[in-house]
Amino acid sequence: MNQQPKLLITGANGFTGEHACKHFSKCGYEITAVTKHETIDTDTIKTEHCDLTNLHEVTQLIRKVKPHFLLHLAGKNHVGDSWKNPIHTIETNVLSTLYILEATRQFNPSCKILVIGSSLQTTLGEIETLTHPYSLSKSLQVLISQAWKKFYQLNIVIAKPSNLIGPGRSNGVNAIFADKIVQMENGMTEKVLVVNNLNYRRDFVDVRDAVVAYENILSNGKSGEVYEILSGEDFSLGDLIQIYKSLSNIDFKIETLSNEADQQQVTQQPIKLLSLGWKPTISITTSLQDTLNYHRHKHN
Repeated sequence: MNQQPKLLITGANGFTGEHACKHFSKCGYEITAVTKHETIDTDTIKTEHCDLTNLHEVTQLIRKVKPHFLLHLAGKNHVGDSWKNPIHTIETNVLSTLYILEATRQFNPSCKILVIGSSLQTTLGEIETLTHPYSLSKSLQVLISQAWKKFYQLNIVIAKPSNLIGPGRSNGVNAIFADKIVQMENGMTEKVLVVNNLNYRRDFVDVRDAVVAYENILSNGKSGEVYEILSGEDFSLGDLIQIYKSLSNIDFKIETLSNEADQQQVTQQPIKLLSLGWKPTISITTSLQDTLNYHRHKHN
């Protein structure tokens, strides 16, 4: 591609979106950051405000920008909120994707779209594997993406990241731990960390490694494929807390609500991504250190 590639990033003011804007801008892309209200214009990034659950606004956005690539990060990603307001979660995650795909089909069909799914998505029809409304919303999002690729031959690729961690405005459990520990360091709260279950094990990927994976998928990913983004290692919440203890200047107590063993097998390898030349480069310790430093700076 001779001209500077145009990339549209939805959810650009979110945890992953902020890292994506920085990374792709450094890689020479012309970035259009899509947010609902916030403006994040820089010398290399311009902002478009859009309600992604409004078909007319989405259509106008695609017609105006006509990107070569589209990274769809926007959505609701909080399991607890999905229980409280399932309709809003499903509307946000499903309708936004449907409207983006349909507007692209009509006005920018050559665009390559990367839809970000979730490790919590499942195959619809296996209803017993759905664990909450968020899981349902992400499963529907992926199903619609695969259907629009099949029906209309759009260039759609799907990423399925595991639990993303690292510095930034995350609402994940790792960020919650870091923020609580920093509050303890600053004498803002008692030195007790309450954890649901220390045995809960998952694969964790630094958000900056994930963004590099998104670049690889947009550049070289095969249309219609689902690419899992994994570190290939699993850690328990207890492991994470012990690393945090080693990185902090305080000691604190840990209270657990459950000690049941985690039966889920989580260790896998991202075979498809490895074949594209990607591999994680940021260690779990570095990721947690950077997360702590982010929250220390936030509380200063």
